[in-house]
Amino acid sequence: MMHPDLPFADALGPVRVIHVHQPQLGLAGTVVIDNLACGPAIGGLRMEPDVTAAECARLARAMTFKNAAAGLPHGGGKSVLRADPGLPAEHKQRLIRAFAAALRDERGYIFGPDMGTDETCMAWVRDEIGRAVGLPRALGGIPLDQIGATGWGVCQAAEVAFAQLGRSLAGARVVVQGFGAVGRHAARFLVARGARVVAVADSRGAVHRPDGLDLEALLALKASGESVTGCPDATLIDAEALVGVDCDLWIPAARPDVIHAGNADHLRAALVVEGANIPVTAEAERSLHDRGVWVVPDFIASAGGVICAAMELLGATEGAALAAVAERVRANTATVLARAQATPCTPREAAEALATERLQAAMATRRFGLY
Repeated sequence: MMHPDLPFADALGPVRVIHVHQPQLGLAGTVVIDNLACGPAIGGLRMEPDVTAAECARLARAMTFKNAAAGLPHGGGKSVLRADPGLPAEHKQRLIRAFAAALRDERGYIFGPDMGTDETCMAWVRDEIGRAVGLPRALGGIPLDQIGATGWGVCQAAEVAFAQLGRSLAGARVVVQGFGAVGRHAARFLVARGARVVAVADSRGAVHRPDGLDLEALLALKASGESVTGCPDATLIDAEALVGVDCDLWIPAARPDVIHAGNADHLRAALVVEGANIPVTAEAERSLHDRGVWVVPDFIASAGGVICAAMELLGATEGAALAAVAERVRANTATVLARAQATPCTPREAAEALATERLQAAMATRRFGLY
């Protein structure tokens, strides 16, 4: 039965929606298994106090498209745990283990890390139910956040998109909204290719320097648990003003819907590469496209983490996993932008058509379509 707060139910899914509620532990969570036609679903566990079932469903659909577009033998799903990710470690571990245990028999879903969770959390999940990716190296895993798998993919997408638009990454001015596991690695890889980061934000504020910020200082601040607001020789700005910073590339790498109808007109970039899931509303994406701003969709640009996770399940090395990320993200970015340039559609519409074609082909081989 469809939960009244979920945003859709269509020919693709969701297959199952499970709510877990254990008030004695303060546990409230949801898992949405969207589509299983290509195989068991891989999707991250997001831990935030205000995350909703509707957001979980949107994220699960993004994972369905992401895994299908990447050509992975996996369906899409997502889980959310409504709690503060900054809880004391003992309390956080208890909640995550209890949530995983409640889903022990839901074998169509494989946990991965997401906002508020990491490889240690995935080790707890694996210890409870034996199904998790993004594990620590000590358990034979490829720690996605530590090596920057998603940020690596974002960099690949940006490089291909710039080339396809007749521009170069060398000297490109970059804004990164969300300087965490995805954003900081994307910045690192882009700077290595000659770009310069002119503004960044984290959950505690934002800084700007038109000539380029000191990336090493930013990375050191984050490594020590400090905010980017401590960056030397930088101007503090309101986080909401980040969207209006003049740049060539804008990377949303944090929460959903950070670019929306109310601020899309303020964006001053030629290209947006979505490093987070659902960071731009559909209305805003259409508005940006109409203004000539190209947007590489989330499930194309941010597929690096799940590609790496799928490679981990196959026992691949880190080098092989990163090579697979580069190959698949680059090919899909080129295909999607070429389709969008050749037809009157947005890159997202082109990307969804690509993913849907692959999903329908997979569903046609299944006895009951979705399963």
